[in-house]
Amino acid sequence: MKVKLISLTQVVGVPEVTTPEELIVYIARVSNPGNQTNMTTAPKLIRYLIDYKHWSPFEMVDITFEIETSRAISAQLIRHRSFSFQEFSTRYSSVDRVEPIEMRLQAETNRQSSTTVTHEFDDLVESAVGLAFDLYNKMLEEGVARETARMILPMATQTRLYMKGSLRSWIHFLAVRDDEHAQKEAQLIAKEIKRELIKLFPNVAEALEWKNEN
Repeated sequence: MKVKLISLTQVVGVPEVTTPEELIVYIARVSNPGNQTNMTTAPKLIRYLIDYKHWSPFEMVDITFEIETSRAISAQLIRHRSFSFQEFSTRYSSVDRVEPIEMRLQAETNRQSSTTVTHEFDDLVESAVGLAFDLYNKMLEEGVARETARMILPMATQTRLYMKGSLRSWIHFLAVRDDEHAQKEAQLIAKEIKRELIKLFPNVAEALEWKNEN
């Protein structure tokens, strides 16, 4: 799993506004043009916007991340429909990597979740993945189309995608995915994204009580 910041809304045309977080403040004060560039009270205003759920100013800043993960997790990410996505195509290019696979026991009280790590099936998992990729590569060598050969690949197959959304969308994403009920692998992605957003938007992070976690 890897997360990399790719792009961030830049401010042009307003010399007094230098950061995306300041842009949120500037736009939030659209009805108070004489005070738009006053950043002295920016932290207070941002907290007010969040406390009273005035989310529209947070839609004015976009952030794009590059994410490497498994096909299983990318399927969860693309369910966040307020984002735009571009993902690696296994119809166009072949693949040769899988994400690390950690088997965990089924949670007793949550049909979606897992608990303790188990190593009982490690050898069988490695063998099954190896066989799938051996057959996949054999079929490609024999001229089978990539779009059909890929059908046998495991969900642990690595993919890379770009995920772009407004800060408002990322705030909601973190509320859902940086949560104990989310799948562990999705949580790890969310925590990496949160680390970047804390650096970029310190006043927003403080108002939302975001903390960096190991």
